[in-house]
Amino acid sequence: MRLSKLTSSEMSNEYLSVRVWDLPTRVFHWVLALSVVASIVTAKVGGAAMVWHFRLGYLALGLLLFRIVWGLVGGRWSRFASFLHGPGRVWAYLRGQRDPQGRDEVGHSPLGALSVWALLGLLLAQVASGLFADDEIANVGPLNRFVSGSTSQLLTGWHKEVGESVLIALLLLHVAAVLFYRWVRRKDLLTPMITGDKPLPADTPASADGWPQRSGALVLALLAAMAVYAVVRLGG
Repeated sequence: MRLSKLTSSEMSNEYLSVRVWDLPTRVFHWVLALSVVASIVTAKVGGAAMVWHFRLGYLALGLLLFRIVWGLVGGRWSRFASFLHGPGRVWAYLRGQRDPQGRDEVGHSPLGALSVWALLGLLLAQVASGLFADDEIANVGPLNRFVSGSTSQLLTGWHKEVGESVLIALLLLHVAAVLFYRWVRRKDLLTPMITGDKPLPADTPASADGWPQRSGALVLALLAAMAVYAVVRLGG
């Protein structure tokens, strides 16, 4: 039976492969994950590895700038509006009350959205603090000269201690949540972030993910890279 001839009742019971995560979102996710892990490793190694720590920080900043804009114009389920939930909705989800339209299982669930917001916010704070940091040995952020010594010390302390520790904790929690959903709730969150597709009811709206969207994302990525370059150049 062709999909176009299904009744609305039949469609609700028919599952198809639906594009949820567009290619730009998937590339952002995996490149950011690798860059964050590598930046933590290079920070722990220190010495000559700090050159790469700075480069990875600039890469993360560019990715975050891209994601902020893509959260406004990207694929349907990548947009911030699709996973902006109030406290009441999060509490209802924790109590087992699912969205009547079944949208909780499409993109980010209300609980998963909290994790995403926390990671994005913390990463922005971590990258921003690094721009002003000074370890008083050999590594100085490009914007350090624009703040006082006391402010620089405060931001450096956050960047090297509190921020890094919280970031590692959130990353571990994120991985633990993915494993929990996979082995306990029998829901695969990993594969859709690789392929972009999920088996969902046939009437689930898909994210636009054609060449026009991908070309637009490439332009945004280039603009984000230019913005990062300009920020770094401010330091002289």
